[in-house]
Amino acid sequence: MTAPFTLPAWTPDDYTALLAALRESADEPYRVFHSRLLPGVDNVLGVRAPKLRNFAKQIARGDFRSFLTLVTDNSYEEAMLHGLVLGYAKLTPEEAFPLIEAFLPAITNWAICDMCTSSLRVLTKEPELGFAFICKILRRPGEYEKRFAIVAMLDFFLEPNFIDRVLPRICGMTHEGYYVKMAVAWALSVAFVRFREKTLEALAQYPLDDFTYNKTLQKCCESFRVSAEDKKLLRSMKR
Repeated sequence: MTAPFTLPAWTPDDYTALLAALRESADEPYRVFHSRLLPGVDNVLGVRAPKLRNFAKQIARGDFRSFLTLVTDNSYEEAMLHGLVLGYAKLTPEEAFPLIEAFLPAITNWAICDMCTSSLRVLTKEPELGFAFICKILRRPGEYEKRFAIVAMLDFFLEPNFIDRVLPRICGMTHEGYYVKMAVAWALSVAFVRFREKTLEALAQYPLDDFTYNKTLQKCCESFRVSAEDKKLLRSMKR
């Protein structure tokens, strides 16, 4: 039996039915709770992540391209579906990159950024192409464009073949956006666990602003994967 939203082609009526299904799936207590984590975001329906992922997987198994011509990003959940469908759809890097660029304006908060970015494994199909694409996005001025690129590096490129190229780009970030700074600190804390010496060298070499630098140390110290000895060292490095 075909899943409800695994469609051979999407029509406006199908999209209206999807919106109705999202509203029926909404959980009001969850909407209230989740909205508190998203300052300034007032278009949350309250659909939990597992249900959104299920909808996105159904869409991606059908004619997702016609879905992408209809998606409006008018609600938090629609924007989330937009990004997740790109993650679950069978796409080549050449097909995916323009679609990802078209999705970037829908990233208006940290949650859409982080959840959708983690699903974009197409970035690793041809790693050098994926990394070059992410570096191009990193050069853009927008706060969430930069966060998207940093989180993509965190999710997919904190690896031996890329770490020497990732660390200078992350540590060299000078954007004043709060969600950029927090993404940098998060990425560097994970890099510290995987590449301790290289990350310490990068922290010493590159002029991170005091907030991001200290937040990086804090996030490292909060990790259960960092030893007590290293936590002592990191605390001694605080500015």
